Amino acid sequence: MWTVIYIAPNKLIAEKYKAILTEEGMLVQLRPIGSAHLAEHASVEILVPESEAEEAHEIITGAIGS
Repeated sequence: MWTVIYIAPNKLIAEKYKAILTEEGMLVQLRPIGSAHLAEHASVEILVPESEAEEAHEIITGAIGS
């Protein structure tokens, strides 16, 4: 089961956080929210397997703070 751990305001930030989580060895999916015509400016959900959600959230929180 995939779990949303963060909603990024745009694709660029989502890709940045995906790279950080991937470097930590996590599986990550990105899922745009809303209309396709918004493209790069749409919010994006960052999802990880449920078993990794707590750790992934901590990593993202640390990345936001730095």
